[in-house]
Amino acid sequence: MPFNPELCRNESEVESKLIVQYLLPQLGYTPDTWHQEVAVGSIRLDFLAFAAQVLPFVIDANSPLSVVMEAKHPKQNLNNHFLRLRHYLTSLNVKYGLLTNGKEIRIYEKLADDIRLVFLCSGKEVETKIEEIKSFIGRDTLKDKEPLDKTEPLVVPDSYKGEIKEKHSMKIIAVYHNKGGVGKTTTVVNLAAAIRKKGKRVLVIDLDSQANTTFATGLVKFDDEISDNIKDNYVYHILRSVELDTITEVARKSVFTNPEIDIIPSHINLMKMERELNELRSSHTRLINKLKEVQDKYDIVIIDTPPSLNLFAFIALITSDYLIIPSDLKPFANQGLINVKEYIKYEVNQFRSSLNKPPLTILGVLACKIATFPKFVQHTLPKQIAAISQRYDLPVLDTVIYQREELAKCLEQVQQIGDLEVPDPRSVFEYKPHGDSAKEFELLAIEVLQKTGI
Repeated sequence: MPFNPELCRNESEVESKLIVQYLLPQLGYTPDTWHQEVAVGSIRLDFLAFAAQVLPFVIDANSPLSVVMEAKHPKQNLNNHFLRLRHYLTSLNVKYGLLTNGKEIRIYEKLADDIRLVFLCSGKEVETKIEEIKSFIGRDTLKDKEPLDKTEPLVVPDSYKGEIKEKHSMKIIAVYHNKGGVGKTTTVVNLAAAIRKKGKRVLVIDLDSQANTTFATGLVKFDDEISDNIKDNYVYHILRSVELDTITEVARKSVFTNPEIDIIPSHINLMKMERELNELRSSHTRLINKLKEVQDKYDIVIIDTPPSLNLFAFIALITSDYLIIPSDLKPFANQGLINVKEYIKYEVNQFRSSLNKPPLTILGVLACKIATFPKFVQHTLPKQIAAISQRYDLPVLDTVIYQREELAKCLEQVQQIGDLEVPDPRSVFEYKPHGDSAKEFELLAIEVLQKTGI
């Protein structure tokens, strides 16, 4: 049957109408030679197609796996999914990958540890281009002969090229949800570590009076309030004064990850300072102004926020360029998304407008603390993720952070100092560098860097 891209209104219809009903049959793949929604470790693939089927199939470097097909929502820019497809092909040793949103179809070929674009067409052209598509990923082509060796680089029409981005400046990202216990601190510290390991200069700001990020980055080395070395120099001091207490003066080096990261700590006393700072209206924009002074020193600033609609959440959201909303996708967290959307729309963005700042860009809801049960991952999780965009009209990040023991244990490390046993938390990259959680946070870092243009 012919394919009409105008009939694809969402990702599910791209999968069913373009891939299942049109492409797979046209390319010679029978129902026993392809599989949908397959989990491979931390990787979740939309479709796997085999040139030569072997049952039961084993996914490794010697497997007969030949084509990965990924479907996206028609409104999604495929440029945003290139890095993830590259990770899939290089990690699974797959020769070809197809990426489509219905309106556009791309084929990439794996070359060592990278991939290159070898074919593209619009969804409207697919019927006239099907023989050319077969020459790359048709089942008979892959089964009977070596893939075509195209040495000439593909000329990409201007209509397919993404906008040329200006040289990046410092980007500020808030990690916020007004529901607690959704993995906010874990996201902040491990995302910061992952981005730092990509060679970017990172500053983390803890704006939550619970100071969980301050603890998680290993800055609390004292056993009682008498030896507390944070209370006289933390984020409150940045907010209270115009000229004193600059970012550089308050920031501390943290070795919870290597290379080290600069941290602006928080303190339990921040809670009782809220009334004072609320009355001091100029404190609301003080962080904006002080970050401008160090915009050449950092590539990314990540702000941890309280799980509430208080002043400190407000300051974080008017200061930031982007927002990540971590969520365990459970009912209370989902209900909280309505509060987050309304807070941003009616308070945060209106105040930003008065400062001539554009509306806050929501990078997406980040699925966090997700169970790893195979049936849940393959069947329930995709429905939960789809519900976020369908019910709450919010974007969802591609990366999923699963609930793993290593994520909890890395923050529970301690060290002995004299007679004291003090916290010595580590990022997941130091605790278990080759574990699944480290791979997931590396993917998140890649996705965030790509979407923020760094």
